Amino acid sequence: MKTYNFIWTILVLTSILFSCKNNEDEEPDHTYQPTPYNIDIPFGFPTRIYIPDDNPLTVEGIELGRYLFYDTRLAGRADEGKLMSCSSCHKQENGFIIGLPRPHPFGLDSIPTHHAMLPLINLIWNPGHLGWNGSVSSIEDDVLAVITDPSEFGSSFEAVEKAITEIPGYPELFEKAFGSKEVKVERIAKAIAQFVRTIISADSKFDKYLRGEIQLTNAELHGFVLFTTEEGADCFHCHGGAGNPLFTTNLFYNNGKDTVFTDPVDRYSITGDPMDKGAYKASTLRNIEYTAPYMHDGRFNTLDEVINFYSHELQWSPQIDPLMHHIANNGTQLTPIEKEDLKAFLYTLSDTAFLNNPELGKPDKFPDEQ
Repeated sequence: MKTYNFIWTILVLTSILFSCKNNEDEEPDHTYQPTPYNIDIPFGFPTRIYIPDDNPLTVEGIELGRYLFYDTRLAGRADEGKLMSCSSCHKQENGFIIGLPRPHPFGLDSIPTHHAMLPLINLIWNPGHLGWNGSVSSIEDDVLAVITDPSEFGSSFEAVEKAITEIPGYPELFEKAFGSKEVKVERIAKAIAQFVRTIISADSKFDKYLRGEIQLTNAELHGFVLFTTEEGADCFHCHGGAGNPLFTTNLFYNNGKDTVFTDPVDRYSITGDPMDKGAYKASTLRNIEYTAPYMHDGRFNTLDEVINFYSHELQWSPQIDPLMHHIANNGTQLTPIEKEDLKAFLYTLSDTAFLNNPELGKPDKFPDEQ
């Protein structure tokens, strides 16, 4: 019995000693608790939003993402005298596209891009078919692609990580957002994606009309009827209507722009389906007044040109989408008054509060200027 008690005592003391030593060697307990950010779903909008499980929205992540979105040192090429950020091409006042006059090419190394850009509007409702051909599955992947794309940043992950790490203040922001000061491109992409998911437009004149706050003019109401009827302008099949406040289906259509298809990165390049030749994303019409040039190749500079195209200039091909109901007549044949009324309705989708929202704009100071 004495031997047993002696052995038990030794074991207990040893356990206590090792426990104390391990506690002394451990780092202090810094609990990582970023602040959750909740999206306020606008009136009439879908309640289903798309946020990756591994990149939830947080106040700290969005703040970091906004800095990175606007910081022209993000390209990691300041040592070459070349500065570029997401905002260099996605300008808030133009619905987060580059706008007119459209520089072409517009990357750091003057290499033409395949397509014109799409606006960064309401992407939190996009299920994962980004780009004109749907080749990108997430905003995070898109950011990573921009970094290395020769026609955009033309940089490397290592150069971007090094550039951001060396800017005072950023490592601390990464720690608040992700739990450590380590700057990695995956975290950069996640932070920017968080910010982009807060770029929400939902306060246009048409939104206020749907909320019962204001009335539309007779011309705007007539344009709305034209927009939502097959006998009229027949826009709603691809762009939605009052029942689809996103004003896009996020699907892909051959809308009769061409008869010969030579673009190597249309929807066909993704699906391999011959019927997808010449098919592209139906872009959102929100803030369409400010998001020229239009179409995947930016061929139209004005809404009048777009409306005239759909009225009189559609071209038939075997790949034409079945929803282009007026293809036999080369278009909807809108009259001049109908064209003006349709344009009046499209202008009701402009959201000036969104275009001037300071929370979506360039920060007054960057981390090293605080």
